[in-house]
Amino acid sequence: MGSGVQDQHAALTQGEVPTPVSPQSEGLKQTRSVINSLFSGALAGAVAKTAVAPLDRTKIIFQVSSARFSAKEAYRLIYRTYLQDGFFSLWRGNSATMVRVIPYAAIQFCAHEQYKSLLGDYYGFQGKVLPPLPRLLAGSMAGTTAAMLTYPLDMVRARMAVTPKEMYSNILHVFVRISREEGLKTLYRGFTPTILGVVPYAGLSFFTYETLKKLHAERSGRPHPYTYERLAFGACAGLIGQSASYPLDVVRRRMQTAGVTGHTYGTILGTMREIVSEEGVVRGLYKGLSMNWVKGPIAVGISFTTFDLTQILLRKLHEMGYTSR
Repeated sequence: MGSGVQDQHAALTQGEVPTPVSPQSEGLKQTRSVINSLFSGALAGAVAKTAVAPLDRTKIIFQVSSARFSAKEAYRLIYRTYLQDGFFSLWRGNSATMVRVIPYAAIQFCAHEQYKSLLGDYYGFQGKVLPPLPRLLAGSMAGTTAAMLTYPLDMVRARMAVTPKEMYSNILHVFVRISREEGLKTLYRGFTPTILGVVPYAGLSFFTYETLKKLHAERSGRPHPYTYERLAFGACAGLIGQSASYPLDVVRRRMQTAGVTGHTYGTILGTMREIVSEEGVVRGLYKGLSMNWVKGPIAVGISFTTFDLTQILLRKLHEMGYTSR
């Protein structure tokens, strides 16, 4: 606030009349910021998930079965799927993924920007990088907000990924069949482990990415990393975030697909006990993690980088007058 008074004083001493900032222009600026964040987040999620869709589908198939996971078996599954059903079958369920991930990523990135702003105001760090704890909190709250608003779409995506195309013809058909045969509450089966997993995953992902950008700016003297540096920071963020929350991701998938795999998973602890008793801790709760160490960093790196670059592009277009003021 003091800097604003000094700026106005300097302008007056130079014979200039300061232009007051009206509440309306502030509101328009805020609205534009929200719209830009929503658009950038939606694009980031769509690009990232499409890039790793075959690996994601393969990971889900192993997560919900008792088959032992290995890189060799994962490759065989991908190759067998390609031979039997064609190249584009590797992206089966990706339309459902897009229906979920576009609003999820849009909400998550936009919420993260808003939470950063709110926490910045509260802690007195407006316009600066937040301290570690608020930085972690902003990411966790953003992920939780997005997961709460889009969870049924995640359930649909998991069902389409593990079932033959004859069972569910389209996304709407999944909703209709689940509602009729298993009840509406099934659409939220696995919701609790999802939220418990999202808190550390989103929190650590955003925290790691923001922290690496801060350290980079301090040591390099460049406020903006290069594209390959953003990809590397995002990859580190994805690796840490997904490793921390992976067992809950396995539990969530088992509970989501229980209706079509013949299991009766009811609670988080019950599901964990059954997985451990049948398959062991590492081979059960961490099944597919090695694939996630390939897929996750790529997806998160692409996602964060796409969001940042799209935000920069939109700001430049606005400055050049290509967008409405």
